[in-house]
Amino acid sequence: MSEMNRRDLCLAAGAFAALGGLLSQAKAQQEVHGEGSGAAIDLSKSQVFHFDQMKVEQHANGGWGRPVLHGTLPTGEFVEVHETMLPPGQMPHPPHKHRNSEFVLIREGHVEYWGENGKREPAGPGDICFSASNQMHGMKNTGNTNATYFVVSISHGQL
Repeated sequence: MSEMNRRDLCLAAGAFAALGGLLSQAKAQQEVHGEGSGAAIDLSKSQVFHFDQMKVEQHANGGWGRPVLHGTLPTGEFVEVHETMLPPGQMPHPPHKHRNSEFVLIREGHVEYWGENGKREPAGPGDICFSASNQMHGMKNTGNTNATYFVVSISHGQL
């Protein structure tokens, strides 16, 4: 992993602080999502998810994904978190919609985010894209370098 600058560090810290807030409310066993994982862990206690211990899955578009966790909080929300690397010119998938809401936290690279009513907007390091429930959205790496980002997805009930 390349060295992180202050902006990257602030973005990552903010993302994990927000995630930590959600997780600290959990009072039930949840699963860490990853290849060969599935061990139940207690998310009612504060903890660290070690980046170097998360499995990396290769994608057909030449990118990769790093599942962090998924599970249902006792308050009823399903939470899923992952990191993705998207090569230049690639999309993670065609534009789509789903019932969950998503926050996409751009760490590296430049993407074009396709939001409500097909509006296309550039996003880069430190930017956060929000996809509202049941709204069409998509994304494409429009830069000359890999784009990496974290997704925090929230819904009622499992996705």
